[in-house]
Amino acid sequence: MSERAANPGSSPGKVLDDRFRAAVGALTPVLDRAAADIAPGVSGATLLELFEAQATSRQLDLAARQLGASKRGYYSIGSSGHEGNAALGVALRVSDPALLHYRSGAFFVQRARQVPGLDPIRDVLLGVVAAAADPISGGRHKVFGSKPAAIIPQTSTIASHLPRAVGLAFAIDRAARLGVSSEWPSDAVVLCSFGDASANHSTAAGAINAAIHTARQGVPLPILFLCEDNGIGISVPTPADWVQQAYGSRPGLEYFGADGCDPVDALTTSIAAAAWVREHRKPAFLHMRTVRLLGHAGSDVEAAYRRPADIAADLLRDPVTATARLLVAAGVATPAEVLERYDDIAHRVTRTAELVWREPKLTSATAVMAPLAPSRPALVRADVLRTGQLGASSATEAQADSSPVGAPQADTSPHATTAADSTPRMAPAMVDTNPVAGSDDSLTLGQAINRTLASLLARDPDVLVFGEDVGLKGGVYGVTKGLQKQFGKRRVFDTLLDEQSVLGTALGTALAGFVPIPEIQYLAYVHNAADQLRGEAATLSFFSHGRYHNPMVVRIAGYAYQKGFGGHFHNDNSIAALRDIPGLVVASPARADDAAALLRTCVSAARVDGRVCIYLEPIALYHTRDLHEPGDNGWLATLSDTDHVEIGRARVYGDGTDLTIVTFANGVPMSLRVARRLADRGIRPRVLDLRWLSPLPLDDLLQHARATGRVLIADETRHSGGVSESVCAALIDAGFDGHIARVTSEDTFIPLGPAADTVLLDEAKIETAAGKLLAQ
Repeated sequence: MSERAANPGSSPGKVLDDRFRAAVGALTPVLDRAAADIAPGVSGATLLELFEAQATSRQLDLAARQLGASKRGYYSIGSSGHEGNAALGVALRVSDPALLHYRSGAFFVQRARQVPGLDPIRDVLLGVVAAAADPISGGRHKVFGSKPAAIIPQTSTIASHLPRAVGLAFAIDRAARLGVSSEWPSDAVVLCSFGDASANHSTAAGAINAAIHTARQGVPLPILFLCEDNGIGISVPTPADWVQQAYGSRPGLEYFGADGCDPVDALTTSIAAAAWVREHRKPAFLHMRTVRLLGHAGSDVEAAYRRPADIAADLLRDPVTATARLLVAAGVATPAEVLERYDDIAHRVTRTAELVWREPKLTSATAVMAPLAPSRPALVRADVLRTGQLGASSATEAQADSSPVGAPQADTSPHATTAADSTPRMAPAMVDTNPVAGSDDSLTLGQAINRTLASLLARDPDVLVFGEDVGLKGGVYGVTKGLQKQFGKRRVFDTLLDEQSVLGTALGTALAGFVPIPEIQYLAYVHNAADQLRGEAATLSFFSHGRYHNPMVVRIAGYAYQKGFGGHFHNDNSIAALRDIPGLVVASPARADDAAALLRTCVSAARVDGRVCIYLEPIALYHTRDLHEPGDNGWLATLSDTDHVEIGRARVYGDGTDLTIVTFANGVPMSLRVARRLADRGIRPRVLDLRWLSPLPLDDLLQHARATGRVLIADETRHSGGVSESVCAALIDAGFDGHIARVTSEDTFIPLGPAADTVLLDEAKIETAAGKLLAQ
């Protein structure tokens, strides 16, 4: 497949290719070769380097279109017209982390060409054909990413990667000051590129505001925002000068403007912007004006919504032609030499395209899913039980060695235990669920979380705790009280009131060697930023073939049953949006000892396997002390620094043979009280606390369901989309042939005041449902 054969007929790609050749062929060579720099900091060699990257990116776009047209490749968005972004590849260091827009192809090429052993042509085309050998996503998606080139793969939809980029810039200085091992140099600059349409998205506006807000407080925030402005978002035009008007005069945001179709302006401005951020450690905004050639994507026909005159005007500003023209005008190369370089690049690209489309694809669900949920329970347990502080690089090494797609590790059985492990703990009798209740060391659930966070912060310098009001105030419910005073503002700190920024800080600090523990103040608030979990946190290991991870534990105060306070934003019982995110761990403790054990396990799973964990805390149980009668202290528990509960292990109360009540969180003490009343009537139930809502403790669930033959699921979430649906499905899928029933809260938002009691699960409903099930 020659370069001519790659673009048959009169396709837009061939038109663009022919125009370039004709424009360069018509140039008049300059006999005197350039001896001096073309502009300050721009030599002939630099300009040639820029052209190589631009031309390579262009040819990759043409090859991707041809591969798609021949059904050998898949959907791919091109970078044609944006090739001026290669200037940032010249201006920045290879060690500067980059989170890229999907049109930053020329930057990717220029960066990758600086790393020995990398072949950007092959790497990009492997992604286009979804080959399993793709070195960044492993054939899962075409993204710009490379571990050796410090390019963190992003889907970059609607600017969703900007909060993470801000978090990473925030973390670079913090890691150096706290002595946490990070792969980024202490003087690194974070590059984050996006389009003009994305600049209007609330995610972009919030992230840029967070960067300015943070820097305003004197916190180093070395990030360079690169807005590649081609004047149109798919088919919707961006008003002329809008980006400059919106971001050109923001206090605290240094603004640079460059013409991406002028190689000298692009290079000199990019160099100046990168140097300014590196020196001042503050955010800057580089507005690079570009054009969009060949439409939005391979299937897009822009003639359907753009005027021919506008398309023709963009063609006249082709940045690759502009660089070639300057090379000839400056005497760096003759027209023939430019075309020879261009043809050589085209030949290499088409030759590689002919080879890579034959590469094997992913052929099994197991292979596709391999990076989603790495699990090495023995190593997680060892990290939980570790008493010494982490070494300088232990956290980073633990993630780097997570082997998510390698051979199975030893001791991966969900039932593998040691003497120190926590198997499902059986209470000796249903009426004696906490034999140590009331002792001097007994704690409530909220106190247990506080003490465990303190223990983790004291042991490991890579742990950070942050969120809205978690610092001086100690959280709305006092759960983090005293931690900032004890560990300082660099370890425990308040964030601005923006959940996207809270989670973005976690995503960024995780990339810098930390294990962040952000707090979302209420469950309802996480929906403001769900894409940071679904689209960013959960996808990074998937799109990087396990080469990058998001080790984090997101604490969320949730559920209902608060007395005298609430309404649907403070009392929320919907977790459906969390439970279906692939690879996400969802833990939900009901009492103090489990709160400590589950939190420790989540932190170690994050550190060792790079897991993204959600830790759902039942607000109504934070300060609960009693279980059956006032003053019995039946819901207190003692803690141990070695508490550990393996992911996917439930906890059972009692050994009754008549009924298994499956529940979690607030449902546990309610079900225990119901179980006591049933026992008084001669019925012998057991209560199974799931503890892990994702993945469900399937083995324990099935074991205790079969032990009684009757299962009642007491689910405080909603009837539709609630936890009980997945429990029922799991039992049926496993072949359980006993009786199943469920009792839930109603499909509604939760009202304020006593009206909430009419729609929420309660003990009377559980007891009634148990009676009906037992009568079958």
